[in-house]
Amino acid sequence: MTGKRNISRRQFFKKAAGAAAGAVSFPYFVPSSAVGKAGYVAPSNRIVMGFIGVGTMGRYDMEMFMNQPDTQVAAVCDVQRKVREAARSRADEYYGKKVCADYNNFWEVTERDDIDAISIASLDSWHVLHALSAVRAGKDVKVQKPLGMSIEDIKVLRSAVHRHGRVFQFGTQQRSSREFRYACELVRNGRIGKLHTIEVGVHAGGPEERYGKKTYTPMPVPEGIDYDLWVGPSPMSPYTDARLIYPHWFHISDYSLGYVSGWGIHHIDIAQWGSGNENTGPIDVEGTAVYPGDDALCDNPVSWDVNFKYADGVRMRFTGAGPGFAGVWSGIKFIGTKGWVFVNRGQIRAEPEKLLQETIGPDEIHLIVSDHHERNFLDCVESRAETICPIDVAVRSDTVCQLAWIAFTLGRKLKWDPEKEEFAGDAEANSMLTRAKRSPWHL
Repeated sequence: MTGKRNISRRQFFKKAAGAAAGAVSFPYFVPSSAVGKAGYVAPSNRIVMGFIGVGTMGRYDMEMFMNQPDTQVAAVCDVQRKVREAARSRADEYYGKKVCADYNNFWEVTERDDIDAISIASLDSWHVLHALSAVRAGKDVKVQKPLGMSIEDIKVLRSAVHRHGRVFQFGTQQRSSREFRYACELVRNGRIGKLHTIEVGVHAGGPEERYGKKTYTPMPVPEGIDYDLWVGPSPMSPYTDARLIYPHWFHISDYSLGYVSGWGIHHIDIAQWGSGNENTGPIDVEGTAVYPGDDALCDNPVSWDVNFKYADGVRMRFTGAGPGFAGVWSGIKFIGTKGWVFVNRGQIRAEPEKLLQETIGPDEIHLIVSDHHERNFLDCVESRAETICPIDVAVRSDTVCQLAWIAFTLGRKLKWDPEKEEFAGDAEANSMLTRAKRSPWHL
């Protein structure tokens, strides 16, 4: 080629992000033809991606992105050598040549200049720190749910995403399903009358109930596992293989808030979306929880029952179904003065039933349409548009789950100020907005 070389798409992304960080909006969009949506996409025009955490969910995310023609998987990272090597081999097999590197340390991925975007599916306690490293290095990020272990952590991440002008997508993929979007549009457009109550139920249960009794005896760290880096910002504890079993570690509060946020975030996010409260939060919260008893390792609740009140008068009950709270539906039920609509994965019901035949008119509220979560992220990386679940919405939804956790931990009613994002005149509750980190890890 003679003359000036055309700017690469990667160079364009970096320039666009820099401009977006200092401007109110960035109107330029890359046309579909530029990225070869209809067929083969040249390597120079692909979005180069790295993956931090390639266990169960991380490997699934990698496969989903790898199947998109304008994506190139270039790096995988995991503190378990067998896990990362298996992911790297899968990527190389898919492309038919050695194109993917594997790393133990996440910063070796976030600091690579050739990587445009990073997908994070590591331990819950690592999500914010991994995302901050990526964002500060100029990468766009998709972060698996839940978002963080404290409200202060996720607020810091929100500030960083905006300051660095990065594209962010939360892993609440139910927003990319038609039934959830349609249910929320019915509610937002008044088809059930005035919304007054939301019932959110999820399956919970204890570790032994689902995964069998584990051995908690301390043992030597197996070769090929960087246990110190796995523990990261959490308190150091003697190694036992039960800690690393997914999703057994969901039940250990050093690494996760359990199914309250690990699963509850999916339905809480839809409840916020459908009620129109996705950019605010409740004002009152109180609840109770049931814990696993004498389990020597697992201390997260196996059941919970939490009630919220919003400034608009809407009340929401959030229940985890397990011992003590049997018979709870899994899903979201919006109840109004003229009827109700219930939605869960693969199902939607309403009363009256004819509501499900309703068409949302052109002048009514239409929510953003996405039928493929990963595709939505990639399209937004290209266009610099906001994803279907951007950072501000992610923080608000994640906050609701964390408020539930704080309420049943303290065992009393709490007053929350969604504007200031703090508890009103409650020093004890506000002390739980942050969580200490093991040195040398910090925000």
